[in-house]
Amino acid sequence: MLTDLRQEFILHFGEMGSRWGINRTVGQIYAALFLSQDPLCADDLVGMLGVSRSNVSMSLKELQSWNLVHLRHLPGDRRDFFTTPDDMWQIVRTLVEERKKREIDPTLTKLRQLEMRPGSAEDAYAQGRITEMRELIELLTGWYDQMNTLETERLVALLHMGAKLQKFAQSARILPRRATKTEN
Repeated sequence: MLTDLRQEFILHFGEMGSRWGINRTVGQIYAALFLSQDPLCADDLVGMLGVSRSNVSMSLKELQSWNLVHLRHLPGDRRDFFTTPDDMWQIVRTLVEERKKREIDPTLTKLRQLEMRPGSAEDAYAQGRITEMRELIELLTGWYDQMNTLETERLVALLHMGAKLQKFAQSARILPRRATKTEN
């Protein structure tokens, strides 16, 4: 039996799933596993969520392909059990890396291919825009690669610095100073 808190969280993740590019059941299963202190088997998820066994199995396979759930075996039990990583930062890093692999990397490949294609005079503007987009995405992915090498503690400290970094960049003339509301 799910508490109201757990049920609301699980339902919300299911609804958000479609916005994130996954189906509702995948989102709900991930949420149930995330909230569970103990590993769950497919039968547990079927009973908890009221979805078919085949739907649970397919959803677990998808979550495994994203490296978001881990298979566990319990002594004396032949069933497969699943859990999510305990470390929130590991979950976030995995999500970002998988999205980059599935969405950003293929886009960069396509942009590079399009840049190499000889274009007509009519395509000059379009090719320029494609180059701008590729350069921006490469800048962002380069920054991501650098941030991804940081230890979690340093990354958290960097994120907490937020506005201080902006002020530093402005004082070092790295960024232009923006007018505040009182200056307008």
